[in-house]
Amino acid sequence: MLTFTKRCDDHGKTPDHSLSLPFETRQKSRFRAQFEDGTPVGVVLDRGLILRHGDVLESDEGVRVRIEAAPEPVSQVRGTDPLLLARACYHLGNRHVVLQIDADGLRYLHDHVLDDMVRGLGLTVGFTHAPFEPEAGAYAGGHAHGHGGHGHHHAHGHEH
Repeated sequence: MLTFTKRCDDHGKTPDHSLSLPFETRQKSRFRAQFEDGTPVGVVLDRGLILRHGDVLESDEGVRVRIEAAPEPVSQVRGTDPLLLARACYHLGNRHVVLQIDADGLRYLHDHVLDDMVRGLGLTVGFTHAPFEPEAGAYAGGHAHGHGGHGHHHAHGHEH
């Protein structure tokens, strides 16, 4: 089985394959997956690394794969009132909900109980299937990369 063991900072070479993964899998350091053609692959990375859309992994044989954030069921909150959005972030964060925060709203993995809470704050909540790229967190020890106009954070597993 082809095993990917390192993340590449050099994106110059075109990846040989792509691998579409949900967030739950992208936050694991060791897992098995398969390419679209059914070929099984393994990923064995340093603990603490969260794979982000656009990351490139390389095997010991030099084969490269581009990671894609798979569409998954998410609740999408949109609003024009920054105070209401900030309140929603506060209450969701207080419940340790991982959030994707965009300029005009936020996303979290779909949960009807959380949807009702956010609606109770006066915001509109929709349901969709979309890639989920949550914030890495203030203590993730990562660095930002510009992908598509907004930062993605890559945790490197530093102990604090």
